[in-house]
Amino acid sequence: MAGVSRPRMLRAGDEVRLRGARYTVASVTGSGVRLEDVVGAQTTLPLGEVLTGRDLEWVSTPRGAAPLPPAGLLEVVPEPVVARARWWERHLIELLTGVAPDAAPESTPQSGYDPRRHTLRQRELAKLTELRAAGHSVSFTTLKRLRSAYEQQGLWGLVDQRYARVSGPTGRVDQRVVAATVQAIDEETNRSTGTVGRLARRVTQILAAEHGSAAPALPSPATFYRLVGRLSQGRHTFGSAKTRRSLAKTPKGPFGSVSALRPGQWVQIDSTTIDVRVVLDNGVIDRAELTWMDDAATRGIPAAVLRPTTKAADAAVLLARSLTPEPMRPGWVDAVRMSRSVLPHRRLAALDDQLAYAAARPVIVPENIVCDNGNVYVSQTFRTACRAMGINFQPTHLGSPWENNVVERSFNSVGTLFAQYVAGYVGRSVEHRGRNAEKKAVWSIVELQALLDEWIVTVWQNRPHDGLRNPLTPDTALTPNEQYAALVEVAGYVPVALGAEDYIELLPVSWRTIGRSGIKLNRRTYDDEALNDLRGEPSGVLAKQDRWEVHFDPYDITRIWVRNHRHGGWITVSWRHLRSAPVPFGELAWQHARSILRRRGEDMATEAEIASAAAQLLDRAEQGPAPKAAKPRDRRVAGRTRSTNTPSGPRPDPPDEQDAAPGVAAAREGNPEPLAEVIPLPLFDAREEARKWSF
Repeated sequence: MAGVSRPRMLRAGDEVRLRGARYTVASVTGSGVRLEDVVGAQTTLPLGEVLTGRDLEWVSTPRGAAPLPPAGLLEVVPEPVVARARWWERHLIELLTGVAPDAAPESTPQSGYDPRRHTLRQRELAKLTELRAAGHSVSFTTLKRLRSAYEQQGLWGLVDQRYARVSGPTGRVDQRVVAATVQAIDEETNRSTGTVGRLARRVTQILAAEHGSAAPALPSPATFYRLVGRLSQGRHTFGSAKTRRSLAKTPKGPFGSVSALRPGQWVQIDSTTIDVRVVLDNGVIDRAELTWMDDAATRGIPAAVLRPTTKAADAAVLLARSLTPEPMRPGWVDAVRMSRSVLPHRRLAALDDQLAYAAARPVIVPENIVCDNGNVYVSQTFRTACRAMGINFQPTHLGSPWENNVVERSFNSVGTLFAQYVAGYVGRSVEHRGRNAEKKAVWSIVELQALLDEWIVTVWQNRPHDGLRNPLTPDTALTPNEQYAALVEVAGYVPVALGAEDYIELLPVSWRTIGRSGIKLNRRTYDDEALNDLRGEPSGVLAKQDRWEVHFDPYDITRIWVRNHRHGGWITVSWRHLRSAPVPFGELAWQHARSILRRRGEDMATEAEIASAAAQLLDRAEQGPAPKAAKPRDRRVAGRTRSTNTPSGPRPDPPDEQDAAPGVAAAREGNPEPLAEVIPLPLFDAREEARKWSF
């Protein structure tokens, strides 16, 4: 094994082979080299001719020229073996240089070992005589072999290589068995987790199919277990199936990296289920989904949203929140104001008045958004929102979660730094869940959202992050706010204000016709007097067959917005059955009511019947257990709907009451139309009827 060595130098005492003859270097001058052969005859040659000659070969090396030993490999060799090698090294150094390594610097060569008076063979014979006289049985061949090994490899050449042999991962197992085991382990990637016994059975089947009667037998169980342990190391073959599939997708080469030099250059977005149980409005205990963004340059959180179920509209609204300053909330400490933080408040406030009373969460304008291939992010709604804001949409490759590693890693931090301290924490899995953890849930989604916003401003943005260490000062980690303050001097700041129309642009889009009865959307009818001039008229958008652009909120189906392609602006259109169901409910409750009617065989249910069924669903679920309790699914749908039926973004001002559709204004004011007189029906009495008909 090659070691570390210094360049060769020609010195007195070296033995060289030149033009086939063997010489000892007697002396070296600035212009010539005096050589002495084995019989004592001396020859002087020019120094340049000796050093540049192609037939020059070193037979022995000067003192101190032996390669350095590999210190790491010496640690794995037994100590007695290393001690034996060091004992030989002392004798070989004395043989080659004439002076023992532990001798004083002014010491002269020992008798019989002076390189200037004795040849290498004479010194070898002298050392052999010395060792035999001391009681060591050593042959001349062994001494020459050790001397040559020391000159080439240093101390490592004197180590007994039997003790330094590195065993292979498969030992002495038949390579056919090894190949079959590797194949069986690869097949376990997408299977449910099994045992080594099942794997051994599969290995036997592979060997029988490939080699027939000549198939080798499996080694002993203990050997096979060791073989499987080495071949499956780090692959979770008998552990978590989810982790096993994830590791199988990992590329073989090193991971690349993308440098973010300014805030918003690379922003990652993702959703996960937060490990906290929340109380929905009707008392149902459920989990919420957390969708948030993570800026790669500052590791700050531009926005975070909690929803019972994440929709494309939520991801679009998240973009809007990242472009809006975080206002101070009642109860927040004054220390989290932007004016008291490390952020350049005065400079930013001069550019955007909204920052004058904002909290210490910087506004980050995304340039590139990286997300996975979930339906929420690859939807047309989210793509349209990114395109409208001038954001480059960058989905990751399929099965490549490491490409979204920044936001994935931050989700773990949410669990350890925030979620585990919140009432209702249930752990990341069932095996980490405490007893009756659901009963400790006391926060609603709105309250938990407020806690999360305060935690981001107070803790996350002011906590040193390990990913924000300067290579020149690795001992100091910056906070996201400090990193933003440092980068904003280079990147600058562009204020972006979102209004009501911008919010509507982020909502899902549907292209519809305006008929005599209004607009049909998901078997609901929307109508308003403002549509009178547009009924049956083409929109002029030929690419959409002259249909009109309609935006709707999945969490509030009481109204929609129609773009006026002729005069510009938006037309707010209310749901025709808003009077019959005055409590807003979302798309989830509507679709669930339709599924209930479909199970009853009423596939052609009318819009009014669906609205009535949805309203009954909400009433029944809200009232709680009755003689016949509501189904858990019904209560969960109702709770999630009521948790999100309040609009979270800016809306255009509703039309004046006098412009609203007949009956809609009365419903908004809570003044329903007068009800007809109710005439009660008499109770049927069987005995009385029998007496009437008796003769």
